[in-house]
Amino acid sequence: MRNRDTQSQRPVNTLYAEVTDRIVAELEAGRLPWVQPWGQNTAEVGMPCNAGTGRRYSGINVLILWATLFERGYSSQRWLTYKQAQALGGNVRKGETGTTVCYADRFTPRGEDGEQQSLGDCEEPRKIAFLKRFTVFNVDQCEGLGSGLAAAPVPLAEDQIVEVADDVIAASAVDFRTGGMEAFYVPSQDLVMVPARRAFHDPINAYRTWLHELVHATGHASRLGRDLTNPFGSAGYAREELIAEMGSAFLCAALGIVPTVRHADYIGSWLEVLREDNRAIFRAASAAGKAADWLLERHAQACRAFAQEEAA
Repeated sequence: MRNRDTQSQRPVNTLYAEVTDRIVAELEAGRLPWVQPWGQNTAEVGMPCNAGTGRRYSGINVLILWATLFERGYSSQRWLTYKQAQALGGNVRKGETGTTVCYADRFTPRGEDGEQQSLGDCEEPRKIAFLKRFTVFNVDQCEGLGSGLAAAPVPLAEDQIVEVADDVIAASAVDFRTGGMEAFYVPSQDLVMVPARRAFHDPINAYRTWLHELVHATGHASRLGRDLTNPFGSAGYAREELIAEMGSAFLCAALGIVPTVRHADYIGSWLEVLREDNRAIFRAASAAGKAADWLLERHAQACRAFAQEEAA
């Protein structure tokens, strides 16, 4: 039943280990899974999305689907389940192998009487985290798909990308300043400081650096509330840099900017974190996705408010 949606009965830890081992192997080889050889592939730069709903995949699923995209040379960033392909009037071609992605959620267990279990009379019911596996296929693996297929995003010209990226930064309302030759975020002052665009040989490269620091700023207590107090060289510091690296890559891809390595010197510390905890990459990818989504949603809100003003 390889071509159908599946819910594996294998232990959850197996999925964590499989994905982590694959990413560790990539890092050991000096490759970053969130920085892909876009120029060697026919797919447009972008985020993977569901071909039936148009919704973007997030977190660890982005890394999983990007890895498959480049390994198999698919031309589309759009994916769907076996049943979705059928609902669109088509089917997955015979012999095609799907890609396993996962969905994280929590559930409240119930006792024999059907009531939700809690730890005590005054405590909330206990919730247990779980991962559900399911299988998706690239639209390149399908045939006969009908008109309900979500449209592929139209790539922006570079001048449009620059305009949108500037708007994303502005919409964040972060204290964002340019000047000097170093890029950094100061949590105590909630301040991002980056070199001006003219300091970069390639102007678009400025945004790869700027967005990295902007992702750090999403961790402030007034935004997503990550722990930004870890000292340099600590595991916590490495985890935050991993979040900023992936968050910047997700943002760049969403805007049509080819992601590149910002801090390759941290690979050693990232490997230590991932070898120690096979769930670390899942947590970091989730936090990176939330950071990118927070910034993109603020931009979308600003665009909607502007449109309403223009229509008034």
